[in-house]
Amino acid sequence: MIDIRVLRDNPDLVRASQRARGDDEGLVDQILAADEARRSSLGEFEALRSKQKSVSKNVGAVMGRLAKAKKTGDGDLTAMEADAETARTEASTLGARVKELEQAADDQGATFERLLRKVGNVILDGVPSGGEDDFTVLEHVGEPTTFDFEPLDHLALGEKLGAIDMERGAKVGGARFYFLTGVGARLELAMLNMAVAQAVEYGFTPMITPTLVKPEIMDGTGYLDAHEDVYHLPTDDLYLVGTSEVALAGYHKDEIIDLTAGPRRYAGWSTCYRREAGSHGKDTRGIIRVHQFQKVEMFVYCKPEDAVDEHQRLLGWEREMLAKMELPYRIIDTAAGDLGGSAARKFDCEAWVPTQERYRELTSTSNCTTYQARRLGTRYRTESGKTDTVATLNGTLATTRWIVAILENHQQADGSVRVPKALQPFLGLEVLEPLA
Repeated sequence: MIDIRVLRDNPDLVRASQRARGDDEGLVDQILAADEARRSSLGEFEALRSKQKSVSKNVGAVMGRLAKAKKTGDGDLTAMEADAETARTEASTLGARVKELEQAADDQGATFERLLRKVGNVILDGVPSGGEDDFTVLEHVGEPTTFDFEPLDHLALGEKLGAIDMERGAKVGGARFYFLTGVGARLELAMLNMAVAQAVEYGFTPMITPTLVKPEIMDGTGYLDAHEDVYHLPTDDLYLVGTSEVALAGYHKDEIIDLTAGPRRYAGWSTCYRREAGSHGKDTRGIIRVHQFQKVEMFVYCKPEDAVDEHQRLLGWEREMLAKMELPYRIIDTAAGDLGGSAARKFDCEAWVPTQERYRELTSTSNCTTYQARRLGTRYRTESGKTDTVATLNGTLATTRWIVAILENHQQADGSVRVPKALQPFLGLEVLEPLA
């Protein structure tokens, strides 16, 4: 969630961000009102609780004097007993009122928290306004692939190669499930291993992550704010992740991590699951939009002031992988209305898919600033010795969908597929040959 100090100090900035996202900017005023009510209620509770402590001390003193008087026989016992009863009554009445105010403060705090969580991360300067189609193209790399023969789509190629079996995938798991078989399975493993090798080269710690997480972890990353694509297992109250980003974001939950040596970088390899809600009829052919896939995801914890530069580094590492795959692609700056709630900025790399004559997303990298870490309680110690919230970033290094672009762009007239040179040592093949 966003820093309440930003909203208090610069509400117009948050309003502008909400407008750019196409979200309700009226939330800003609701949150400010809830924040004022929460702080007022909390102040009233704390003032009365302080008085309660004084009254409790007075009760103790009165009861002490009464006990001493009873023991020694000195003083007016009747008056002392009356004073004691008055003090006890006052303390009891005050205690009940303190409990009421505490509950009121808790209720106001819950309202404030609920409203604050509805606000998406404040977008960074330069992010385009608008929705899914309002992105800005930052760069084209390479020219769209052309052929002197009629190209096949990735599924037709995959079937000829014995690499993809959608029919049996549907028989076993239903629509949008598949088997990668033979060279298809080897191709995916080679690609993902190459991604891990590159990540290790640049100082990332490789991680095999859980694919089931607790609700507080899924919620902490912001993925429950738009939960229609998330698989939930109600019997266990666990969620299947759509990316290892979720598990890696939770890895340092409620910790103070050491960033004195620079950012902490992890590369998570996991199976990922997405319901693909709302995509009925879209990309039903092949493996572009499926319920289960593999992915190697970069995840970074860094100081907030380093996040913009780290975002560019993540994009650079994605570009390096795409260059190794010898794919034409473009980089887009995603519009605010197409950002997830936790992202302040997101760059996508979209590869050319010849049979569709369009670019399709292969990678994305998001700067989530302190939005996720604030929910998850992940902090670092500043040079002054105080603690502050870290920034988190993520970026795709390779995923199953890349097979689509590799097969289609590197196909040859006889139905074989040339293996990109950088991938050959990991795959052990120079060409994928059709089955006899």
